[in-house]
Amino acid sequence: MNSSAPATPSRRIGVLLVNLGTPDSPKTPDVRRYLNEFLTDVRVIDNLPAVVHYPLFQGIVIPLRAPKSAKIYQQLWTERGSPLLYHGLDLQKKVQAELGPEYVVAFGMRYQNPSIAKALEELREAAVERIIVLPLFPQYASASTGSVQEKVMEIVGKWWIVPSISFISAFSDDPGFIGTIVELGKREMAKHQYDHIVFSYHGIPERHITKGSFHNYCQFGSCCDTLNDKNRYCYRAQCFETSRLVAAGLGITPEQYTVSFQSRLGRDPWLKPYTDFALKDLPAKGIKNVLAFSPAFVADCLETTIEVGEEFKELFEEVGGEHWRLVPSLNSEPLWVDAVTAMIRRS
Repeated sequence: MNSSAPATPSRRIGVLLVNLGTPDSPKTPDVRRYLNEFLTDVRVIDNLPAVVHYPLFQGIVIPLRAPKSAKIYQQLWTERGSPLLYHGLDLQKKVQAELGPEYVVAFGMRYQNPSIAKALEELREAAVERIIVLPLFPQYASASTGSVQEKVMEIVGKWWIVPSISFISAFSDDPGFIGTIVELGKREMAKHQYDHIVFSYHGIPERHITKGSFHNYCQFGSCCDTLNDKNRYCYRAQCFETSRLVAAGLGITPEQYTVSFQSRLGRDPWLKPYTDFALKDLPAKGIKNVLAFSPAFVADCLETTIEVGEEFKELFEEVGGEHWRLVPSLNSEPLWVDAVTAMIRRS
């Protein structure tokens, strides 16, 4: 036995990193299972009573949507599988290495595998003293971060012994998060001359903002010009704050960038402007070269690689645009690993 080997600390801290989720494969049955879990989450689809919601989505919407989504996932899939999954596992390993043996880092998905329940069980088996949960969504939204928090509490609430648990609920203005995006942006800007920047965030229904508004503070206007105590957890305000900070790091003015929202679902009004509408107006203004960011996502996925990177590129070129480039997500970039590690240590 090597007596010089470091002993495992007896009182360790558990860390749970969580991302949204991905099908187990791009085959239609696996995509259907994923969509079934995702689209029946009442924090995602919150405007229908259960007696309508479940029959409608499970009987009509999901069976129709699954084959179409499967074809898109087939474009995204790599030899390593789903980028959202393998980038998450890479991040877990690197953060574990940075934090050292005093911590146990687990990774889970809100929907499908590896599940939050499995990841939490890993931490329980490691007999951690307390758990820090970091949902990998920079800007808080009830349908993402809130759903993860609810699921964690639902699972841990059934344990006989419940450890201390803390949540990092948002990091939209975290210096390490912002700094990593800025660095990735500068790399791309060094390769090409761009006329304009587009920050495209995942959209949410306007009702989600209204339901969470502090004493009706949010009016979908200048109320988001600053991030303050009244709108700290307003998704829209956080998106604008992230954009302002990244723009400042890149040295660009408000006139040189656009904030917009993508991936809407259904007929209810979602946050505006819609990215696919906004980009169509750019060439007419003399904007032919655009650098796009997806700051609501920390890992490459369908919404970044396919929607922003390919579909929006095609739309932009169809209306006269010449060059559209997506800045890669943070994935497991060394600066991002450092940022995550720092957030956990501060927590």
